[in-house]
Amino acid sequence: MTTFKRAQRVAERIMAELSEILVREVSDPRMKSLTITGVKVTDDLRLARIYFVEMGQDVCRPETRQALQKANGFLRRELGKRLELRYVPEVVFSFDPSFAYGSRIEKILAGIRAGREENDSEDN
Repeated sequence: MTTFKRAQRVAERIMAELSEILVREVSDPRMKSLTITGVKVTDDLRLARIYFVEMGQDVCRPETRQALQKANGFLRRELGKRLELRYVPEVVFSFDPSFAYGSRIEKILAGIRAGREENDSEDN
C-alpha cells in the first residue's frame, strides 16, 4: 500500500480547486486559456508552487504573468474558502516548459517520420 504525504494530498486538492476557480470564477480573458499542470506543496504546507501552461503557446506571455500576479490574492482567498486549512499556502505560479519541450520533440519526430515515408515511396 502506498502512503501519501499530506502535502501530496493538499497539492492534488489545490490543483482541482484552482482549476475549477479558473474555469468558473475568473473573468479575465488573459487567464481563460490556462491549464494547471501540477502543484508542489512544501511539507509544512506554507508554499504551493503551481505549474501552468497556456494552451497554444510555447512560452508564457507577459500579459498572462501580469494577470496571474493581479489575481494572486483573489485566487489564494478562494482557495482558503475551499481547502479548510489552518493556513492557506502562499501561491507561486511557474510556467511549465515541459509541454513546449514535448511539442518540439513531437515536431522533430514528425519530420523524421515524413522523411522515412518519403524514402519508402522512392524505393517503391
